[in-house]
Amino acid sequence: MRKLYHQIDQIAGNVIVLQAEGVAYGELARVVSRQGTSLAQVIRLEDNRVSLQVFAGSRGVGTDAQVQFLGHPMQTAYSEFLLGRVFDGVARPRDNGPSIREEAIPIGGPSVNPVRRTIPSRMIRTGIPMIDVFNTLVESQKIPIFSMPGEPSNQLLARIALQAEVDCIILGGLGLKHDDYLYFRDELENQGAMSRSIFYIHTAADPTVECLLVPDISLAVAERFALDGKRVLVLLTDMANFADALKEIAITMEQIPSYRGYPGDLYSQLAARYEKAVDFKEAGSITILSLTTMPGDDVTHPIPDNTGYITEGQFYLRGGRIEPFGSLSRLKQKVNAETREDHRSIMNTMIQLYASSREAREKEDMGFQLSAWDRKLLDYGRRFENQMMDLEVNITLEEALDRGWAILDSCFQPQEVGLPSQLVDRFWPQTTKEGNDGQDQAD
Repeated sequence: MRKLYHQIDQIAGNVIVLQAEGVAYGELARVVSRQGTSLAQVIRLEDNRVSLQVFAGSRGVGTDAQVQFLGHPMQTAYSEFLLGRVFDGVARPRDNGPSIREEAIPIGGPSVNPVRRTIPSRMIRTGIPMIDVFNTLVESQKIPIFSMPGEPSNQLLARIALQAEVDCIILGGLGLKHDDYLYFRDELENQGAMSRSIFYIHTAADPTVECLLVPDISLAVAERFALDGKRVLVLLTDMANFADALKEIAITMEQIPSYRGYPGDLYSQLAARYEKAVDFKEAGSITILSLTTMPGDDVTHPIPDNTGYITEGQFYLRGGRIEPFGSLSRLKQKVNAETREDHRSIMNTMIQLYASSREAREKEDMGFQLSAWDRKLLDYGRRFENQMMDLEVNITLEEALDRGWAILDSCFQPQEVGLPSQLVDRFWPQTTKEGNDGQDQAD
């Protein structure tokens, strides 16, 4: 029986401070007050002075509250019966279903030992051309979606969850609006994907402390599924709320702030979560796709800035589209040579031509005289945006590559695009003028 403590020295926000002995960092405690019982976690040790975060918040907790340390870190349940369920930020059922009380696993552990990892080598198909063709998502990759408020980021995540070729989806919601949580739940239920999904949802109305636990719980469960041979996709939304929760706790703890008030260990806190992405030798994998909202579309803000140094690229969501300039998948070269022989050539050529079409558009906007080539580029740019960049486009990789050839054919002559002749001979469509006119009318 662990010793009970009856005297709290200080209460600041959701943090309580007391004198205790034989306590470990990260250890879990039970706090009993007039308001009820809540769990808390040790977040600072200074000799015998112990600081704990109270998960349910410190409202109603008096200096005479009882604190009992449990002798182990935060744990969560692991079971196949988690699939299809919805939990809150501390893994309590949110769907009125029964509690899962099978195997308890620790959360927040270290990342996987490199000797247990293998080199990423498998593509995750999403049905989104701007990902599959131009910035291929690779199994075990860690990659964020950088977005401004108001962009259809939740819709993009939900679509990836529905269409990604994985065995298990774990959604970690951080500071979600209740409507956003309902959107994810209803979308996956209506499309029949809930049976392979697990939700850990922290809403904006829940205690801030619980927001910090969601990534750790999600990734701990993901790791066990991966060790059991599952290909797991972890979706985290929104990591900006996670960073803001860290900031709030740091201010409460009177830590010396870093840039824009964020804690000095923001980078390591983010890295500790993202580095859980892994492809196990002779087992499954964990792929992490997160949403990071950029205040004011400022990529130099501490959250996206630190994230960019950790992850293997990023997707930029602007104007309801995945922007090709700035978006990057650093691992795409691991897989796009094995998809179809024209993949890399189409990817590079279409992006180069789209960059030129942007320049032609600037000339048009500034009133300069346009050449025949400029007009071809403008036509190409419009087709590329409507038929490839639009998030409503939902086609396979092979269909997207074929569409790429069709767009090139509708705007240019084969010799104008600089593609290898052997690929042109094999893939360039043999269309007639009437076919091109029909495509123009369709546009």
